[in-house]
Amino acid sequence: MCEAAEKDLYAVLGASPSDSVQQLRHKYQQLALQYHPDRLGGSSQAESGVKRFLEVDAAWRILSDQNNRRQYDLQRRARELKQDWPVDSTVCLEDMTCDEEECVYTYSCRCGGAFSVSEEEVEEETQRRQQDDEEEETEEEEHRGVVVCCDTCSLSVCVTWLLHRKTQMLK
Repeated sequence: MCEAAEKDLYAVLGASPSDSVQQLRHKYQQLALQYHPDRLGGSSQAESGVKRFLEVDAAWRILSDQNNRRQYDLQRRARELKQDWPVDSTVCLEDMTCDEEECVYTYSCRCGGAFSVSEEEVEEETQRRQQDDEEEETEEEEHRGVVVCCDTCSLSVCVTWLLHRKTQMLK
């Protein structure tokens, strides 16, 4: 599903995310008939038709299954959100100033404002990611992060920190 996630599967079928499974099936069937290799015969368009048929078939296989479609929609939405909220730079948590009384990390913005993230947000994100990693059985040292907006301007940064995980050897 990784390669298919790069393309908009709804666009491949000429559909929209609000279409029902029956509407998607109808659009799939029309395109499958149009681009099926048996219908194209030995024409010069056969090669591009086969490629288009395979794209349509792959899109249908993902969007016709309720669980795969839900997962694809979540990935699609995450890509849209990422595109709508550009990150101007990356800042390490260690480079931020820690105010122990307020329990907040701050970093100065070039506009004179500040980026701030609370210790609570860092802890919550760390715990959430540890749970995700445990479900995926990942045992690596990874960067964690959150996107933070400036309190004065429209700039945003990704605040990152390392999460150290102890590798457990199975004997």
